[in-house]
Amino acid sequence: MSRATRFLSVLTKQLGNITWPVSASQRTHPSVTWIRPHHCRGNTDETYDTILYHVKDKVAHITLNRPERLNAINYQMPVELKNAVERANMDKTVKVIVLSGAGRSFCAGYDLVMSAEQGRGDENIGNQKMPWDPLEDFGMMDFCTKAFMSLWRSYKPTIAKVHGYGIAGGSDIALCADMVIMAEDAKIGYPPARVWGCPTTAMWTYRVGPEKAKRILLTGDLISGKEAAKMGLVLEAVPSDKLDETVEKLADRIKTVPSNQLFFQKQVINQVVEQMGLFQAQRLSTLFDGMSRHSPEGVAFQKYAMEHGFKEAVKGRDSGEVDWTEEAEKHGRE
Repeated sequence: MSRATRFLSVLTKQLGNITWPVSASQRTHPSVTWIRPHHCRGNTDETYDTILYHVKDKVAHITLNRPERLNAINYQMPVELKNAVERANMDKTVKVIVLSGAGRSFCAGYDLVMSAEQGRGDENIGNQKMPWDPLEDFGMMDFCTKAFMSLWRSYKPTIAKVHGYGIAGGSDIALCADMVIMAEDAKIGYPPARVWGCPTTAMWTYRVGPEKAKRILLTGDLISGKEAAKMGLVLEAVPSDKLDETVEKLADRIKTVPSNQLFFQKQVINQVVEQMGLFQAQRLSTLFDGMSRHSPEGVAFQKYAMEHGFKEAVKGRDSGEVDWTEEAEKHGRE
């Protein structure tokens, strides 16, 4: 398969509404998740594979729904999240959108076990054979970034309700919302900043300033909801048993404002941030994310995961016990 064909096949899986010829063996490959065609049709009955959606009292509730994987992001989730946000925007009865996660966590990031533990190649688009094509990787990750940013671009205000873990790609999603409310004992951060990742939505600096953003991203440390609220990363942190109530009260207050007034205020505030270079930063970060997975250390991390399992690789990354530059020197360059 050519690089162009493979790239477009990946976009087919992500977008869900593009027709592109693929072989029967690819369609039935066990490691590939295929997306059924979906078109946003407003407030009609819909079924999703990775989210839940319902509207109650002028509030659209979107719930990430892969609880058995701590709501880890697969190919389908960005598509369905974007479509659900668009659906809420088309529904004139909806005033505000609340995003949450089913089960024990908000979102534990991208579902990387497959891509980390398998060899590089056509089916493992996040880890290409060398030499790698940056455009293929950028096309995939740029789509995810834009899908998460549907929360930012939404005409209706968006609130992320974070419990358990909102880490790595999960923090990318949460920080695209207009407001984030966390449980005090929840954790947020971007551990792949240590090796094998770069936050593509690039929201950290805009929320906490450069020094605190560097403190988080130069260590990959996780912080609690209480710490996140103290540094201004999120709006508020509350005891876990008060999280639902707190978010509901905020949504109830917002929904008493006319939709056009909500739109006006949000657009002015967003414009200030966007004029500071948000989209340029996201483009750079998305490119660097691909580079981080194909750098000598990124390749060493993936090989380590193949040999020892993804959990052991993550343990070595987050603890600082593994020197990934030394690991890269052991393996040599591909």
